[in-house]
Amino acid sequence: MIPYRADDADDPTTAVPLITIALIVANLAVFFYELSLATQGSALDSFIRAYSLVPCEYTQRCTAYLGTPSPFWITLFSSMFLHGGWAHILGNMLFLFVFGLHVERSMGMARYLAFYLLCGLGANAFEIVAAASSNLPGLGASGAISGILAAYLVLYPGSHVRTLIPFGLFFWTVRVPAWIFIGVWFAMQLIYGAASISDVNAGGVAYSAHVGGFLTGLLLVRLFAQTHRVDRLRVYHQA
Repeated sequence: MIPYRADDADDPTTAVPLITIALIVANLAVFFYELSLATQGSALDSFIRAYSLVPCEYTQRCTAYLGTPSPFWITLFSSMFLHGGWAHILGNMLFLFVFGLHVERSMGMARYLAFYLLCGLGANAFEIVAAASSNLPGLGASGAISGILAAYLVLYPGSHVRTLIPFGLFFWTVRVPAWIFIGVWFAMQLIYGAASISDVNAGGVAYSAHVGGFLTGLLLVRLFAQTHRVDRLRVYHQA
C-alpha cells in the first residue's frame, strides 16, 4: 500500500508544517550530495561508511576500523539523513510528508523536531542492541519516521489513510482506517525482523530500527503533543 493522503489533510489549521518540509529538504540535499560522490571512485562508499550507524562500533565488536568520524556518536544523528537509493528516500519522504505534517501540527515545531530526533535515536539504539556484532552500515530516516507513524496512530486513531494499491499496470485507490494501515505495517516489521534476526550481517532493511523507532514514538507522544492542538483537530475531524 502506498499512502498519499491522510484524510484530515484539509483541516483548518493554518500553520505550515515548516519542520516537516525542512526535514524533507535536508534529506534530499544530503542524498543529492551522495549522488555527486558516486562519480568519484570510492568517495561515496567512504562517506557512507563514515556517517552511517555501524552497531559493532558501539559495542566494541568490530574487527577493524571502518572510518567513522571521531567522536563516532555523531553517526547516531548523521545516519538519519543518509539513504541508499531513490526508492529508499522517496518512500521515506512520502511517509514523512503524509503523516508528519499532522503530527507537527499537534506538537508545534520545536516539540516535533525534538520528538523526531528522539525517535531516530531510539531506533538507532534498538538497532545497536539487536545487531550488536553487525559491521554493516545502517542508514535512513525510517526509524524516526516509524516514531511519527506511532504518534499519528495515537493522536488520530479514528482517521483514515488514502492509499494506492498496485494492480497490474493500474492502481486502486482505497481509504483504509489508520489503525489498520499502521497496524499492518508494524506487524510486517515484526515478522520480517524476526525472520532476519538470525544473520545480522546479511544486509537489507533494518526492521529492528523500525520497531525501535515505533516503540519510542508510542512512549513519548503524550509528552510532546499539545492537548489543545489535538482537540482542535479532532473536533474538525469528527464534524
